[in-house]
Amino acid sequence: MFCAVIVAAGSSRRAGFDKLAAPLGGEPVLLHSIRSFAEAGCAAIVVVCPEERWNTVGLQTAHYEVPVMRVDGGAERQDSVRAGLLALPAETRWVAVHDGARPLITSAGIRACLTAAQGSGAAACAHPVVDTLKRANAEGFSLPERVSRDCLWGMETPQIFDYALLLRAYACVAEQGLCVTDEVSAVEAVGVPTRLVQVGPNLKITHPGDLELAELLQRHLS
Repeated sequence: MFCAVIVAAGSSRRAGFDKLAAPLGGEPVLLHSIRSFAEAGCAAIVVVCPEERWNTVGLQTAHYEVPVMRVDGGAERQDSVRAGLLALPAETRWVAVHDGARPLITSAGIRACLTAAQGSGAAACAHPVVDTLKRANAEGFSLPERVSRDCLWGMETPQIFDYALLLRAYACVAEQGLCVTDEVSAVEAVGVPTRLVQVGPNLKITHPGDLELAELLQRHLS
């Protein structure tokens, strides 16, 4: 059984507005991810978000072909993810964790990541870094240091894992008092590498201008 946890518990401080409820292509940002996972064959979807956001985006009345349920988040992202994992059906074999602020993920991209995970136990969407990298000092001035971008990847979501592996990884994170910002870092804590998969445009909505760019990308892809 393939299931998903969509993390949507953040406060959107950097955006200055509720980016997950903001309209994109005629519907809230958060609903795009839910639809893609439903179309990708998920058996159940857990959305980690406050009840107010759940109601604001219309999930209390929305209907999908798969069960979509809500759980509250925690103080940190890793707490929210663990709450979502524990709410999944006991029959779950593979689990995707996705950031609800990445609305451009497609069902095809999800399935590509799932296929990679089924071959290795752990896979994540990501992209090779192509920008020139510079290190700066505390005042924001560049330092005369060459930062190689060779073999560097920018991490994305979904990140898909064997469910038992990810539960074990988050138990280890909790026991050791670690702070992780994604699931790849969590499974690294138990010594498991993750296969990285490039799936195409997968923008994260962080700032107001990202919504405009997402609109343009969505029109181009459709």
